[in-house]
Amino acid sequence: MTELTKTLELKLVDPNAHKRRKLREMREAYQHALQDAFDAGCTTQTEANDVVINYDLSGYAKNALKKYVPQLTTTYNAGELHDDHPVRFTNEGLRLDHKPENAIEWYVKIPHHEDYDLWMPAQPNPEQRGWLEALNAGDATMGESRLFERDGTWYLHVTATRDVEECSEVPAEERTPIGVDIGEASLVTVCHRDDHGSPTAPELWADEGKTVRRLRKTYFTAKRRLQRRGSERIAESFGDDVWRQIDDVFHRVTREVVQYAESVENPVLVLEDLTYIRESMDYGEFMNRRLHGWGFAKLHAQIRYKAVEKGIPVETVNPRNTSKECHACGEVGYRPRQATFKCTNDACWMDEYQADVNGAINIADRYLSGESRPREHTDGNDSAEDGGRLTAPQDAQSDAETQQETLGTYAS
Repeated sequence: MTELTKTLELKLVDPNAHKRRKLREMREAYQHALQDAFDAGCTTQTEANDVVINYDLSGYAKNALKKYVPQLTTTYNAGELHDDHPVRFTNEGLRLDHKPENAIEWYVKIPHHEDYDLWMPAQPNPEQRGWLEALNAGDATMGESRLFERDGTWYLHVTATRDVEECSEVPAEERTPIGVDIGEASLVTVCHRDDHGSPTAPELWADEGKTVRRLRKTYFTAKRRLQRRGSERIAESFGDDVWRQIDDVFHRVTREVVQYAESVENPVLVLEDLTYIRESMDYGEFMNRRLHGWGFAKLHAQIRYKAVEKGIPVETVNPRNTSKECHACGEVGYRPRQATFKCTNDACWMDEYQADVNGAINIADRYLSGESRPREHTDGNDSAEDGGRLTAPQDAQSDAETQQETLGTYAS
């Protein structure tokens, strides 16, 4: 079995006026406690506890704050906070109840403050029903949860961890490696070799790459204009919507990548190791800013956890020169155009090739050459953290120090 973590989304169904008021009271108290602890520069849980203990919040929210504030201060060096943080609860904060005989089957108990709870009907994401049932049955464990309001509707994001079936015990040499190339022009490109060793069935998500580039450009242009006009809150609200649209694109594409893998016999998805990608990014300040904020880590994480759910193994390889080498002869070539790779070896049968497909084949071939390393799927949380304004739209917490200035992370 493999341990997998996933973020489940629950929409609170039509809370009445009293419950809405209580939810907003709790959110306001949480925001004040968070801001006070952050302004006090708390670097330990003990220091944070001395601040938040005075607020009318449940112990679950206070304990989450005590862990979270030192992370913002010491790990991420956040310079300021968002105006609207989600309310966090530790793993024992929420309680689920399932009543299948009711029109609304699921209910959740939200701790308001000490000795006072709110029971709320909740609508889960239909695709996550199995996970919710596993939580309710005790076959999955609940982690931290986050409560927030979006466009007048209240949501809960609940982290759950469960064991999933191990991948089939097929020897590595009998697997079919599928190279996964992530980039700007084509958001994702996949390809594998057939039984005769010829590249076959390449698939490119180029239109999705254009969509994400357009959304990012629209956001950064609008943000600069709004900031010049002093409209910070409008800029943040606009950014929330844009990054949700980008997340929607990421989720759809990564689902289709895994579906592609399911169509191949004994597949293994091969990704580039992000450690080496970060180390090798030195294309000048402008390109580094674009690439570091592009979304490599988020796309990797979504492909990994969706593949594990389907029993498809994922491996990583060193990406060095995967975009520069010819997949036919290994000669280092060049790109006369973004989408075209040109081989410089006169003896090679291949003159020009689609550049992203060439890269995907090289990534797959690294697995065949024995360079791959299996991924541990213990960090398959598909959520992104809402936090202080760190440096950019965070693709993963570990990327925080390398991102450029923008909003924080947005839940996926």
